[in-house]
Amino acid sequence: MTRTFEQAIADFAPTLPLAVAYSGGADSTALLLACARKWPGQVAAVHVHHGLQAAGDDFERHCRAVCATLQVPLVVQKVDARHAPGQSPEAAARHARYQAIDALALHGQAAVQTIAIAQHADDQIETLLLALSRGAGLPGLSAMAAQWQRAGLTYCRPLLQVSGQAIRDWLQAQGARFIEDPSNVDERFTRNRIRARLMPALQATFPQFRDTFARSSRHAAQAQALLQEVAAEDLARIGVPPDIKALQALSTPRLANVLRHWLLGAHQVTPTSAQLAALMAQIAACRTRAHQMHLKVGQGFCVRRGKVLDWYNPRPLSPCSNPSCP
Repeated sequence: MTRTFEQAIADFAPTLPLAVAYSGGADSTALLLACARKWPGQVAAVHVHHGLQAAGDDFERHCRAVCATLQVPLVVQKVDARHAPGQSPEAAARHARYQAIDALALHGQAAVQTIAIAQHADDQIETLLLALSRGAGLPGLSAMAAQWQRAGLTYCRPLLQVSGQAIRDWLQAQGARFIEDPSNVDERFTRNRIRARLMPALQATFPQFRDTFARSSRHAAQAQALLQEVAAEDLARIGVPPDIKALQALSTPRLANVLRHWLLGAHQVTPTSAQLAALMAQIAACRTRAHQMHLKVGQGFCVRRGKVLDWYNPRPLSPCSNPSCP
């Protein structure tokens, strides 16, 4: 159920010390201010300078000034978040942000246990609509997790049940300063078009859409968790790397499920639907010793090595370059 900002902060119980991912915008300003008040002396901030727009230096100066006023330590990480060919700008920026936040331990913040991110209920719905527009499966329809582990840190999104307007209303009542990122209204970006055009229509047509859509995402997440359990059991029987004959004995849905699980778990690779279909067809056809496989999957190739299926990447990627990163 959609909650007030105060309710979400009251229930937020992270392991301290805590760092807040701070952009200087309304959402992260509200989260930083509330956390600094609730846990004085136990909160730091991390600001990622993406290097994508001239206003980035102004954002950094603003964040430094606010953190100085709050007496909150600030770590600024400068990254090159330009996207590669075939990569979405949003994905490139997201990967750069997480790499920068992971590097906290290298900047004297090794004591930080939890990272708080200010994404809220509207962001969750936008993520779900983006996933639907791309024909995503259950992982995409599960939208954003409220909590997860990465690089020895616990990441939390304590505001996922709070609307963006509720956050701004609370912030206005505090008289707090924040900055508006001009790129947030640039409708060349799909997420911004969703925010500007679809969200008002959904509000007018389905006033409870934040709650009902989020409920569907939770159902998808539960179903995905069940599929992961089945895949783990199947892979334990089949072996790693997986035995081809054992793969052939599986039903089509279980074969697809275990292949996704193996590729992601063992190689941090998420195949496209076309790549997965081609791989499954080759597995089904692999009935003789002479049959060879060499299929593009992700940034590498699936190949046959004797009785087993293997994957390799001729040009290894950094740990966070894969689209499966949270």
